[in-house]
Amino acid sequence: MNPIEQYEFDRLGYTVIENMLTPEEVASLLTAVEALEVEALANIANPPHKKALWGHTYHHNAERGYFAFGSDNEGETLMVEDFFNADKAFDCLVDHPRTMEYISAIVQGAIRINNSEIRIRYKGNLSGTHMGGPINHKYRYGFHQGGIDCMMVRMIYFLQDVLNEQGAFCVVPGTHKTNFPSPYRGRPEDEPGMIGLEVKAGDAILFTENLRHGGFTNHSSQVRKTLHIGYGPEWMMSQNIATMDEPQYILPSTLERYTPRQRSLFVLPGWRR
Repeated sequence: MNPIEQYEFDRLGYTVIENMLTPEEVASLLTAVEALEVEALANIANPPHKKALWGHTYHHNAERGYFAFGSDNEGETLMVEDFFNADKAFDCLVDHPRTMEYISAIVQGAIRINNSEIRIRYKGNLSGTHMGGPINHKYRYGFHQGGIDCMMVRMIYFLQDVLNEQGAFCVVPGTHKTNFPSPYRGRPEDEPGMIGLEVKAGDAILFTENLRHGGFTNHSSQVRKTLHIGYGPEWMMSQNIATMDEPQYILPSTLERYTPRQRSLFVLPGWRR
């Protein structure tokens, strides 16, 4: 993260990073995501199921190690969590060198991955605005003499070009520093100050979870597919909905593929602070 990016991230709460992924990485990841989409939709009603802390009921594919929730109906979204287990194509995102340069500039101390989501948004779908202002300690934005000190941050990797009418990720800049909760509820398009961040395939958006954010309505026929990975300090457990505040769900077969440095990015069962 160069000085301009650091200044803008502190000022706005996010930064758009062009060409974070190579065209080869984008193609490989998109192929893996589309295969998981087909499989998850075909099995989402089948057991076993897991009731998440927030009330959602997820299909659990124990063999491939992922959790899935949602549908492909108009206005709906499909979530696939713990996707790292499902395909070695995702290994390139674990300890991704350029990503870690950004994360290490804003998360102090030992870093852990705490979130892994594929979000597939169908025509008519939107993501309601949330976060911003005073917030749970897990998601706060901080700054002190050591510099930026974030808790959970998220990197979104884009596998397609996304314009505003295609459901662009949207933010209210600067709301990671507000002292009042947002009084607005409803569609992101109706919230004052909300702006869409249009991107190209291979771009990424890094933001603090303290920032107010959401997703514009997808008015297009393009099914919007993104990869989300969350990072934070070493004590933070999973922030996936299906496994909230549990150790990360990483299969032994997945860990066998990883380098020691990759394995060190996960809080695993038996970990003690």
